[in-house]
Amino acid sequence: MRFPRSTHPYLWTGEGWLYLAVVLDLYSRTVVGWSMGERITRDLVIQALTMAIWRRRPQAGLIVHSDRGSQYASNDYQQLLERYGFLCSMSRKGDCYDNAAMESFFHSLKVEQTEGKRYATREDARADVFEYIESYYNRQRRHSTLNYQSPSDFEARMAA
Repeated sequence: MRFPRSTHPYLWTGEGWLYLAVVLDLYSRTVVGWSMGERITRDLVIQALTMAIWRRRPQAGLIVHSDRGSQYASNDYQQLLERYGFLCSMSRKGDCYDNAAMESFFHSLKVEQTEGKRYATREDARADVFEYIESYYNRQRRHSTLNYQSPSDFEARMAA
């Protein structure tokens, strides 16, 4: 299992920006961790990674890929990786191909769910993104890389 980069889309609301950090399981394309907040901070990405750890309980040696953002380079985030024995992988400077799976997820979120929407509050945006990730993307959305199965169907078939 490899968790690729957790990047952040910005969602505009009537209350200001809402930022999303996501941890994606590269094997199954399942969003295994996410966090939303008013600012892009190390706590935002730590919360997303913590959710992924709680959900998956991965073993030491897991490769966790990120960009070179200050949140991922922070001592707190790096210590979390070290505490679990995870290997840190960071994108090469300016190379979008290093993170194609995450870029694809955020494109899908934008095109399929958030584009053109006007959120009155951050809570409205949170609820919409939660619904997309947990009800649609992980459970129903079919992926060409998974032989046109949803992440949950793919994982169930692989576990059988």
